[in-house]
Amino acid sequence: MEIEFKFHIPAERLQAVQAAMRRGAVVRTRLQARYFDTAGQALAAQGIVLRLRKEGRRWVQTAKATGDNALHRLEHNVDLGAASAGIATPAVDPERHQGTPVGDRLAKVLAASGEPLVERQSTDIVRLTREVRTGGAGAGAAVVELALDVGKVIAHAGTPDARESPVCELELELKRGDVQGLVALARRWSQQHGLWFSTVSKAERGARLLAGVEAVPAVKAEAPRFGEAADGRAIQQAVVASCLAQMLPNASEIAAGGTDEEQIHQLRIGIRRLRTALRELAGLDTRTDLFNRAEWEPRLVDAFRALGMLRDREQVLALAQAQLGKAGAPAFDPLAGDPASADARSPGEVVRAPGFQSVLVSLIGFTASVSAEPGQAAEAAPDDAGPLNAGDAHRLLRQRLQRLHAQTVRDGRRFESLATEAQHRVRKRLKRLRYLAEFAAPLFADASDDKSAARYLKRLRPAQDALGRFNDEAVALTLYRKATARDARAWYAVGWFSARHAAGAKACRKALGKIEKAPRFWKKKN
Repeated sequence: MEIEFKFHIPAERLQAVQAAMRRGAVVRTRLQARYFDTAGQALAAQGIVLRLRKEGRRWVQTAKATGDNALHRLEHNVDLGAASAGIATPAVDPERHQGTPVGDRLAKVLAASGEPLVERQSTDIVRLTREVRTGGAGAGAAVVELALDVGKVIAHAGTPDARESPVCELELELKRGDVQGLVALARRWSQQHGLWFSTVSKAERGARLLAGVEAVPAVKAEAPRFGEAADGRAIQQAVVASCLAQMLPNASEIAAGGTDEEQIHQLRIGIRRLRTALRELAGLDTRTDLFNRAEWEPRLVDAFRALGMLRDREQVLALAQAQLGKAGAPAFDPLAGDPASADARSPGEVVRAPGFQSVLVSLIGFTASVSAEPGQAAEAAPDDAGPLNAGDAHRLLRQRLQRLHAQTVRDGRRFESLATEAQHRVRKRLKRLRYLAEFAAPLFADASDDKSAARYLKRLRPAQDALGRFNDEAVALTLYRKATARDARAWYAVGWFSARHAAGAKACRKALGKIEKAPRFWKKKN
């Protein structure tokens, strides 16, 4: 099992990173690799990489696959010996990985596809490696290998259609010791050199070159995967891993300069889901320092609000202008001359910000499950400190789901009489209820009725939609009200949205009322 971080290095930072690498003993190696897959890309579809690489004078065949979380990778290497003059490149053979976890997965996928392997792309990389010890001799002690890769990925080599993509990245791999030592070192290097976490592998770069695509679809949320009888800590880790599985690929694309609205939207959803997890799951492990909401929350809020401001100024206004146009409103740009628009950070700047990247690194480390090495004692802790057992964890989740459900129903009855801020809190609480229900659904799955959670979530949707529309119109009203200081035509929109406010609040109250009798899947059956 390989545990590593991979960061993209901005071109203007490369020289400083190279200098920092050379402050210790480094080894320089040229790596020339060939990547294999079926014509239908069966391996890539399952997160598997099969590679034949010349490392200096030796050939090594490697199979990799995604692991349990963002840090873990299944990997198996086979040393094929030194290259000889006049001897052709060795043939790739998947059976070399037979009997290993990644080899078994590889064999299963190839058997199902029924297609032969073909060479898909190649790489030519110069790697500098350096070994670093961190954390002293106690908790957090680790030996980490730093690998600086500079070079290129090549598709359609030797043909008129040849394409290349530059590679400039830093990998930090845990060789032995505590994963938190790796996390601390990764955080330090990323902060010092302005690096950002990247989910795009060399194999994926090549696949994009072959397909001739630059933008990829946004990644949406998936349910957490829990082990059998997961305790409180395991539940926390699985839920955070689920949030990161949505956040990291979208953040990686945005950090690299992507401006896809759906990727930004899905990143914001991932952040909101993560904030719900930090808030509602905190009691599952009484060692609060391991679930550090106080440190992580402010930086997540900053990124969420900055990305939300961009959405408000683009998507919400676009919808508002379409509505106003149908109503006969005068056409104009309500953001013209707005100093806040000129000062707004780009999505990439928000995601590349050191504070946000630091949180991502810490959260990735939190999801990594590695035990202390033999002979390494755990830090002393109070007798009652630690994760709740599975039964107590489920009990706590039931209590929190029931509390959120009851609060949402109570406030729904009086929604129209609530102050604006209180109405906004109802919307946020409903989202927390939805996300916590989605997190907990697999834990309360009933073999006799596996659709109960889906039915409950379906009953929430009308209220989510009504509150979403209500909030978008409130945001538009605020933006147009500010615009009145620069353009009198904004008053039409102010009046139009103000007139719709009461009807929107009534629609929210009616939609929220439908939640009250929704069958609660978390309740124990008699």
